[in-house]
Amino acid sequence: MLDILDSQGIAGGSFAERVRIVMEDPAHQFPNTDEGRADMIAYLEDFDRRVMAIAADYFITIPPQPLEIVRVPEYSQDSSPGGYYNGPALDGSRPGRFYINQKQTADNPRWTLPTLMIHEGSPGHHFQISTSQLIEGVPLLRRLSPFSAFSEGWALYSERIAKTDMGLYDNDPLGDLGRLQAEMFRAVRLVVDTGMHAKRWSREQAIEYMITKTGMTTEEVTREIERYVVWPGQATAYKTGQLALLAMREEAELKLGERFDLREFHEAVLMNGAMPLDILKDNLSSWAASQ
Repeated sequence: MLDILDSQGIAGGSFAERVRIVMEDPAHQFPNTDEGRADMIAYLEDFDRRVMAIAADYFITIPPQPLEIVRVPEYSQDSSPGGYYNGPALDGSRPGRFYINQKQTADNPRWTLPTLMIHEGSPGHHFQISTSQLIEGVPLLRRLSPFSAFSEGWALYSERIAKTDMGLYDNDPLGDLGRLQAEMFRAVRLVVDTGMHAKRWSREQAIEYMITKTGMTTEEVTREIERYVVWPGQATAYKTGQLALLAMREEAELKLGERFDLREFHEAVLMNGAMPLDILKDNLSSWAASQ
């Protein structure tokens, strides 16, 4: 992240101060108006079209369910994160929806939006949740199972492959800065969640730590911390799930060598539904042996 800041000529004191300079630069923000919010959604829709144009190179099953990008309802925006995903209806009557919090558009500068779109939309939550609904011949629970380490781990894994495999940050150093900031954010969650629930950190101590380590706004961090307070352990699922998936992929690559096919690996992960990580590991070991 410091290398990117250096390459963009963004100087300053601490790491957080340098990130704050980019966060607060009006050139990277959408106006906090109805027109600015509409432009932000149009930007997200355009980025999603870019992703979907190359998705078939990395995935076998492409969700047939459409994805909508809409604003978080104003009545719930004060307590909502920067974005979240709701899956499509099983009967096809409602598409998948990515909700973007637009209370303060400055909370989501343009350079942070690609990673948020990948995580909540394609190939993140939209691919994982929508494709699980397509599985046939299994109990309904298998199609809807809410294992956080799997689903959030997959979304964070998607952020990584957007860089390493899909090339979505080529020629976009600030977009890559947003990806790295998001990954650091998930690592910081491991600290503040266990800090509050195991080490007796105060709410204020957790907020200060997260601001210092990520450079995020006070308002955004406060919303996050207040969510962790009432949902112990959920915030740790993201990074632990991602690390597990990356390790499972590395193991499959070592076993299969030149026979490793990334599209087939993703199919094996997604088209069996969400599951606990130890079961997923066994499942992928069996899949690699069958290859």
